[in-house]
Amino acid sequence: MKPASAPAQTSSTAASAVKTAAAPASPVNSSNELEIKDAQIIFDAVWNDLEQERGRENLRFPKEFLLLGGAPGAGKGTHTQFIQKTRGLTCDPIVMSSLLDSPEARRIKNSGNMVGDREVVGLLMRELLKPEYADGVILDGFPRTQVQVECMKMLVGKMDQLRAEFFNTPLRAHFRKPTIHIMVLFVDEKTSVERQLQRGREILQHNEEVRRTGVGELLEERPTDFDVPLAQRRYRVFKEQTWSALQSLKEIFYYHFVIAEGTIEEVDKKILEELRYQSSLELDPRTHDRLRFLPLASDIIVHARQELVKRLDAYESEHTDLFAHTVAFIEKKLMPIVMLHAISGRANINSEDPFLEDPIALAMIIDILSERGYRAVIDLHRIEIPESVDQSTGLIKNRVKKVHSIHVYFQGAELRR
Repeated sequence: MKPASAPAQTSSTAASAVKTAAAPASPVNSSNELEIKDAQIIFDAVWNDLEQERGRENLRFPKEFLLLGGAPGAGKGTHTQFIQKTRGLTCDPIVMSSLLDSPEARRIKNSGNMVGDREVVGLLMRELLKPEYADGVILDGFPRTQVQVECMKMLVGKMDQLRAEFFNTPLRAHFRKPTIHIMVLFVDEKTSVERQLQRGREILQHNEEVRRTGVGELLEERPTDFDVPLAQRRYRVFKEQTWSALQSLKEIFYYHFVIAEGTIEEVDKKILEELRYQSSLELDPRTHDRLRFLPLASDIIVHARQELVKRLDAYESEHTDLFAHTVAFIEKKLMPIVMLHAISGRANINSEDPFLEDPIALAMIIDILSERGYRAVIDLHRIEIPESVDQSTGLIKNRVKKVHSIHVYFQGAELRR
């Protein structure tokens, strides 16, 4: 889920060096250089238009981008909702095929122009400025060409510039460190073709039922879902275009490769593992530096059982009398009440016993209950009770009453009717 390792980069560089020494620059390299130059021209034109239209301070792009690519039949549509939930995104994904069929895109096509990279980048960047995408967005089908890859890099660079520019201003909250994830759902060609044809059969059956009953909506019948050579060609186009475009970004952004064969639940589990939260990747570096000294919950639980055993044995050897008193308190005062709540699995007990003012006794209660399979939380409430009033000054003298609330949780019983 991270950028490729250094050894992989080294071998790639070495291979490139060998090719360079053996032969003059290839047409592919020249093509790449042209694409980068084209991307710069396209991006600058779109960016300048946006600055003039919106103003620099209003170029507020999403905090998080998830670039979603997938082989035909890999299940992007099936798993997108789960990915949204995993990342806490409430907005719909931006599906490039739908965006390129929008009224604005149709106006471009109706005027006799093609929806090329310039138009794609322009449409997308305007869409990204909508407030509903402020926290994050899934981009389904972008980037698909090398020019779009370069424009994505340039957008992130501009976002970093804006963040630095507005960092010490009241607008700082609108220009956060961007987080870019690439996720590729992958199946092999055989599985892809089978799934495309299966989808075609299901769509035909659905549409026949809609035509027969007049109930429901007709689904799109793609030629690639009914013809093996066309389904194979669609898969190969994915490998040659989208796959290579996303691969070229894996050295820069966080990369997730998910084998999408298996059940929906199995693939969702793989996705969840890939997208698990990592503060060092997602927080602003300054924020992370502020927090990194606090231990992670996952770290403190590693040896929790061994530490619990050590503490209990130490109580017995070093605080024998207090330990015995605490066990007796739990047995006689707490457990009768806890047992009354065996169905709910939750008991709240208040006590004014003076021995609870000893912090070691409180620690013992929590550890003893934990060893027995319960979870315990203890709160201290200080209640001021009026005792007397000074008639000459009107001042009220209060007595402080200390009440410890002991909350005990456990797995309650299941009732079946």
